[in-house]
Amino acid sequence: MSHQPEPVPAADKPPSAAARYLVVFAVGLLVGIVAVVMLLRAIEGRKTWEDRYPHAVMQLYQAHLAQLSGNVDANRCAPTDNLVHLQAMRALGNDLEPAFPDLRDNRGFVAAAGQMRRTLDAALASPPLNCTSLGTAVKQIGESCGACHQDFRG
Repeated sequence: MSHQPEPVPAADKPPSAAARYLVVFAVGLLVGIVAVVMLLRAIEGRKTWEDRYPHAVMQLYQAHLAQLSGNVDANRCAPTDNLVHLQAMRALGNDLEPAFPDLRDNRGFVAAAGQMRRTLDAALASPPLNCTSLGTAVKQIGESCGACHQDFRG
C-alpha cells in the first residue's frame, strides 16, 4: 500500500505591506472625497439670495429664449405660444439693474439693459405672428444679450 503524504497546509501569510498601503490609500481617498463634498455643500449653503439673484435672472432669460428658439424650430409660432415668454422676459428686464448692483451705476450696463427692454417692448408692441417674425425677434433679443455679455460678462 502506498502511502501518500498529506499536503501540508500553507501557512496563512500576513498581507504584504503594499496591500496594506493600498487599503489605507483607498480609505483616505474616500474620506477625502466625502470631506470635499461636505465642504462644498456647506459653502453653497452659505450663499444668500443676493449671490443667487444674478444667476437666477440670467437662467430665466436663457430658458425663455430657448423656448422661443425651440418654438421657431418646431414651427409653433402663433402669438399665443410666444407672448408668455416675451412678457416674462420683459418683466425680467426690470430686474437687470437690481440683479447686478456692482454695475447699477455703469452707464454702459444701464444702456445695455435699456436696449434689452426696448427690444422686448418692440416685440410686444408688434407681436410676431409667424415664424419669420419670431425668428427675427429671437435674433434681436439674442443680439441684445450678446452685446451686454461681450462688455460685462466676467
